[in-house]
Amino acid sequence: MGETYLRIYEAVMQIPRGKVATYGQIAAVAGNKNMSRAVGNALHRNPDPDRIPCHRVVNRKGELAPMFVFGGIDVQKQLLMSEGVMVEGNAVDLEKYQWIIN
Repeated sequence: MGETYLRIYEAVMQIPRGKVATYGQIAAVAGNKNMSRAVGNALHRNPDPDRIPCHRVVNRKGELAPMFVFGGIDVQKQLLMSEGVMVEGNAVDLEKYQWIIN
C-alpha cells in the first residue's frame, strides 16, 4: 500500500461518528486538495472497513456513493443512519453533518 493511500486512510479515520466529510476535504487533510479521485480509489480498496469508516465520505453535494463498494448505496445509508446521520433520498445535509476540522 502506498504512502498516499495511508495518508488518506488516516484522514478518514479522523471523521467523527455522526459526521461526514467530502472527498475533497479528505484529499486536503491527506495533504493534496487536488487528489479527490485518489481518495475514491483508496476507499474502493479499503483494507479494513471496520476500522476505516469509508461510509462517512460523500461527494461535494453530500450525495452518497452510488457504487459504495461494501454493499451498495443502501448499506452506506444504513451505516450513516445508525450513527445518527439523517439521509434524505441519497444525500446528507452538509450544513448539519459535515465534519468541521479545527
